[in-house]
Amino acid sequence: MKQMTKSLALIAAASGVVFGVLTPLSASASSGAQALKWTKCEGSGLDPRQRCATVSVPMDYADPDGPQIEIAVSRIRSENPDARRGALLLIPGGPGGDSMNDPSEKGQKLPQSVRDAYDLIGFAPRGMAPSTAVDCGLEQGDLARTTLLPWPAPDGSVDANMAAGKRMADACARNGGELIRHISTLNEARDLDRVRAALGERKVSAWGVSYGTYVGAAYLQLFPQRTDRVVLDSNDHPDPVLAERAWLAAFERGAEDNFPEFAKWASAPGNPDRLADTAAEVRPLFLGLAARLDREPIPWPGANPAELNGNVLRQSMLDSFYDPEDYPALARLIRAAQQGTVPPAPAGPPEAVLQNVTAVAAATICNDADWPSDPAVYRKGVAESRAKYPLTGGMPRNAMPCAAWPWEPKEAPVRVTDRGPSNVLMVQNERDVATPLSGALKLREALGRRAVMVTNDSTGHDAYLDNGTACGDATVSRFLATGKRPAADLYCE
Repeated sequence: MKQMTKSLALIAAASGVVFGVLTPLSASASSGAQALKWTKCEGSGLDPRQRCATVSVPMDYADPDGPQIEIAVSRIRSENPDARRGALLLIPGGPGGDSMNDPSEKGQKLPQSVRDAYDLIGFAPRGMAPSTAVDCGLEQGDLARTTLLPWPAPDGSVDANMAAGKRMADACARNGGELIRHISTLNEARDLDRVRAALGERKVSAWGVSYGTYVGAAYLQLFPQRTDRVVLDSNDHPDPVLAERAWLAAFERGAEDNFPEFAKWASAPGNPDRLADTAAEVRPLFLGLAARLDREPIPWPGANPAELNGNVLRQSMLDSFYDPEDYPALARLIRAAQQGTVPPAPAGPPEAVLQNVTAVAAATICNDADWPSDPAVYRKGVAESRAKYPLTGGMPRNAMPCAAWPWEPKEAPVRVTDRGPSNVLMVQNERDVATPLSGALKLREALGRRAVMVTNDSTGHDAYLDNGTACGDATVSRFLATGKRPAADLYCE
């Protein structure tokens, strides 16, 4: 689901809930330990050791004895029972990602010492198949990437975005059922504590990535004494869903942090996908091409939308910046567009998967906190963003379905604090398009004495065992295996 994590971007903590002790609503999440029935997991290519089960949780934690839903979980047991410490939750990004296959996939990248120490636990968050699932039944056009992320019109108008947001919000109200009102980050954290209890663990360790760092932070706030070793990887700003909508605005800074790296690569001698003679030429080349495609889109049969326009190019830029290995695809798209052609349309996920992912993402973002409903707020923000951050064309301050969401949030959003055990290791790349360093530093500040942070001199999203550094990877692996953290924040080259 890494691509889903990319496409639907990121959310993190915001202010409002008093922590340090469990609230009655939070405490209710720990009750009712269950006997899990482990069976063979569905799907191909999985490690034969992986097994799956379901955990029943309340749809509404304010009514714990009311309707229940199912949370799907997966597990590969510790490879050395004598060295086993406990369970390691693999918390996915998104919102709209799942980690059901992660014990078989990314979990197997973990060093032997970590795989010996933990049962690796994946799960599908509430609303995500194969857990009890939701679907908004959106129109095909509203599933386009450049609609799901709210790119404004070439002239900066937000009218079409407001209309699309209303259309999607209405579809979710009409087709999402009761569950869609109860999908939120706080409820995902409560579900994880039910999973912990069902596993029979007094405490649980976690590796949260991207939006998963927000879920991890929420769990740290709700259940501080039930946490063992917590790794937060590619970290969100701690105030993402208030009026500033910082999680979406992160793309402004993230694109600016990353574009110079792309420009250096795209102008390097000997690069078969070279775009310019010097790095300084790449930015005006890109901006000029995007503006031309705003005026003169190129038909793109099989794509959604069925044209290569300026916003599709800008979105493709953001996508490629998640991993430098994707730079060549962006360069080839740019070269094709310069010649008035397009490559074959990219393959997307099955519509049923995209509908499910989109519904969970929208529900989480919109249920976590209020968004403004006044179009003037977005017009002003888009105009300011377009002037200051032309690479992202105003998208990071534009309207999403939350501007027309028919329900008020059921509770205040999370406020990340420094109260609780000092058992968090953050790992962060210096150049990350989706969760930029500037936001990660804010989360580091909010956690205070609870955390130590490793910053990698590296480019791309997903730091640990992916786009980070050998130094950073070794530091995280040592922490998970032994509990040893650096004495102070660390910079890894």
